Amino acid sequence: MSEMPEPKAAPVSKAAARVIKKYPNRRLYDTNTSSYITLSEVKHLVMERQPLVVRDAKSGEDITRSIFLQIILEEEAGGRPMFTEAALANIIRFYGHAMQGFMGSYLENNVQAFTDIQAKLAEQAHGMTPEAWTQFMGGQAPMVPGLMGNYAEQSRTLFSQMQEQMQKQTEQMLGAMGLKR
Repeated sequence: MSEMPEPKAAPVSKAAARVIKKYPNRRLYDTNTSSYITLSEVKHLVMERQPLVVRDAKSGEDITRSIFLQIILEEEAGGRPMFTEAALANIIRFYGHAMQGFMGSYLENNVQAFTDIQAKLAEQAHGMTPEAWTQFMGGQAPMVPGLMGNYAEQSRTLFSQMQEQMQKQTEQMLGAMGLKR
């Protein structure tokens, strides 16, 4: 059975986050529990929505992103990857491209919209029998197509906003070069 989704937490400042230190020997130290932890335990903290920051023990540099990427890499190398080779190749192609910034926010907003839909589905499915859940996810429930339609509409809106932003930037660039449309 699904548990009730947790409400979205307000962004937590890095100062209020749990601090994990990474030492040169690649060990991770949780300053909250005063003990060494594994990458798997860091993943567990993320899954529990624990605000955390990973810092290099020597320099104090914030290396949270690299640790999260390491978790994703391990997950992708394990049993069932989330990304196909084609999807990864397309993401790689955006690095250094004029669209890199847009793509990052587009993906982030789409993942958040999908997460919101997942939370609504879990909320509606709370207490359902396996048979009812199968029927629900099979699209028999009128809410499923509605939620997916809402997700598709949000995605279209995000893409349209990205296109408008690109058009404005192109016009500004052409204007700065003395070229008008």
